[in-house]
Amino acid sequence: MSKVCVLTGKRPKYGNNVSHANNHTRTRFEPNLHTKRIWIEEEKRWVKVRLTAKAMKIMSKTGTAELAKLLK
Repeated sequence: MSKVCVLTGKRPKYGNNVSHANNHTRTRFEPNLHTKRIWIEEEKRWVKVRLTAKAMKIMSKTGTAELAKLLK
């Protein structure tokens, strides 16, 4: 499974960890993904999706209709 949010499309980013001595080492910054089961009322079924914490916040405000459109 790729580490991508279904709703927002957030992916891992690459950058540097910088130490106090200013040494740079390459690193990968992962999105805050969670696997959730969400009930889609229109289709009367559960859907298992990987969402970021921000996407869950968006869904709590807008509802699951937004997600149902993306999954079709």
